[in-house]
Amino acid sequence: MTIYRYSEWDGSQESGELSADDLMDELGSNLMSYGDLPYSLRLMQQRGFRNGQGRQMPSIQELLEKLRQRKQEQLSKFNLDSVMEDIREKLDTIIKTEREGIEKKLDDTRSRSDDGSSGLDPDVRRRLLKTLEDRAAQNLEILDNLPSDVGGRIKELTDYEFIDEDARQQFLELLEMLKKHAMQSFGRDLVDRIKNLDPESLTRMRHMVEALNQMLEQRMKGEEPDFEGFMREFGDFFGPNPPRNLDELIERMQRQIAQAQSLMNSLSPEDRAELQNLLQSMVDDSTQFELAKLSAYLERLYPSDRLQQQYPFSGDESLSYDEALNLMEELQKMDRLESQLRDSRFDRTIENVDEQLVRELLGDESADDLDQLKNITKALEEAGYIRWEGGKYELTPRGMRKIGQQALRDVFDHLKKDRIGGHKLNTRGSGGERIEETKLYEFGDDFNLHLQKTIMNSVYREPGTIPVRMSTDDFEIYRTEEATRSATVLLLDMSLSMPMRGNFEAAKRVTLALDGLIRSQYPKDSLHIVGFSSYARELKKEDLTYMSWDEFDPYTNLQHGLYVARKLLDRERSSNKQIILVSDGEPTAHFDDNQLYFQIPPSIRTLQMTLREVRFCTRKGITINTFMLEDPYGGGYGRGFRGGRGRGSRSEIRGEFVTRMTRLNKGRIFYTSPDRLGEYMLVDYISNKRKKL
Repeated sequence: MTIYRYSEWDGSQESGELSADDLMDELGSNLMSYGDLPYSLRLMQQRGFRNGQGRQMPSIQELLEKLRQRKQEQLSKFNLDSVMEDIREKLDTIIKTEREGIEKKLDDTRSRSDDGSSGLDPDVRRRLLKTLEDRAAQNLEILDNLPSDVGGRIKELTDYEFIDEDARQQFLELLEMLKKHAMQSFGRDLVDRIKNLDPESLTRMRHMVEALNQMLEQRMKGEEPDFEGFMREFGDFFGPNPPRNLDELIERMQRQIAQAQSLMNSLSPEDRAELQNLLQSMVDDSTQFELAKLSAYLERLYPSDRLQQQYPFSGDESLSYDEALNLMEELQKMDRLESQLRDSRFDRTIENVDEQLVRELLGDESADDLDQLKNITKALEEAGYIRWEGGKYELTPRGMRKIGQQALRDVFDHLKKDRIGGHKLNTRGSGGERIEETKLYEFGDDFNLHLQKTIMNSVYREPGTIPVRMSTDDFEIYRTEEATRSATVLLLDMSLSMPMRGNFEAAKRVTLALDGLIRSQYPKDSLHIVGFSSYARELKKEDLTYMSWDEFDPYTNLQHGLYVARKLLDRERSSNKQIILVSDGEPTAHFDDNQLYFQIPPSIRTLQMTLREVRFCTRKGITINTFMLEDPYGGGYGRGFRGGRGRGSRSEIRGEFVTRMTRLNKGRIFYTSPDRLGEYMLVDYISNKRKKL
């Protein structure tokens, strides 16, 4: 028996799967805005988006925010300000004091060597000066190459031979401060633990180290050590959770040795001397030799990492040195993950983000989110929307069609919500698309039979007759709409004013929508796309998705745009030729004897040369339908259209120019906003395509 359980919706029932269609819709939207496929893909990963069900999908930005919150929780909990912040300042002062001391020592020695005040032989003075200069150069090189992190600097300076006594004394005082603030009890615990080791245990420890060194030597020679045999003999050294292989053992040993060395370097001179004396008294020379060899082998095979960051703690909870090391390790992992997430903004993929690190620091849910983000390009590739070609992703033909279909769907979805006036045509003919209206068949009609109505006509003609006898007079067929073939050039303004006024993205969307409409519904029609700013050029359909405005070109050469459109239409055999002009301003540039002229506000010559090209189009039987996008700013500049002394606003000049253009050409003019452009253009195109039969 199957049991179904119903519960209140809490969001957990949502599927985390990303559908390829949702991904493609979002990718298409980004391409409309930016025209850059790699950037659009990264944007989806970085910012996320809402899927078709309205659910917010994960993003790199969301993971970064979670990581920052987690990091801030740790920084707000503990108090290390008095240690970490002061350490860096003191280290900077120590290094500065040492540098100044080196320079002062050199100057004093050179001065005494030159004047002979030291009483030494000149050759001796030169040798002493040379020795000091060599040592100073060596020390300055060490200071120049100190690690950037606090722990690394302290470790390097622990073995560093200071030239300046004041700098050396400051460094010793810094080590004493670190012991008091961060390691007050940890060193004592370690000393107690070592005191409890008896000679027999130390001897066995030496044998363990000897065996481990032998395995490391074999590893460096490329041989395979007997790790299982080693663990059978010395496994009790590693507690209830022994390492599973040699690599894990080496990592664990390196970590423990590094902790002990850090502790030793940070102890006061008294505690350090006491610990060293204990080790020397309890460990023989052979064991000390094996430990030194172990440390060298580990450093050669697995160099230790260095700390790279200081952290602004603001809490009240104190930490032991061991706890502080563990916390620093966690914060460094957070820094590493944050760096990976930030770098992913500029990488081709986000594969370099460590999923296991995300799981460890942010939890399983965040790791699953990262996995979804990594699968975005994979899902789009598997769906056939994008492909990897020539070292980069590019849209496939299917992806281009999908974007055009989405643009077309967006327009008609908007139409359903807010219908504008249609353009009814009641002329009927043949050779078109079937509609739901019917008529009795007449000789010459396409025989698209409506079977149900045909049979009912026979029944009505001879009711009660069985079997039903059918006559040609009973035939009822579907009406069709005649679809006239047309050749169209979409003339798109790509000057800087279009994006500045928020018009370019809408124009780009409707361009793709019109291309999608013609491809799917009117495949016999031809469509050319011409973009124009200071000059005009034909745009390839496969580049429509990537097209962008001319960023550094504010001029509008409509004359050249009409010229290129006219030349393209000259090659078409269709009797229905039209130019669909989408712009937001008046022409401000023109060609005259192959010389480009431009002026803002527009010159009378520019307007005249543009209208001249309108006349050429009209003589060729080309209709120019203009969709003029509204200028939200308006404003006044320049002369009026007729060149008189009165000043006219942009909208006045534009309006008078467009009026003259439509009078010359008899085309239509639509003033519209970006969000209504698609409705006007596509409805007008369809209305002028169809006649009912």
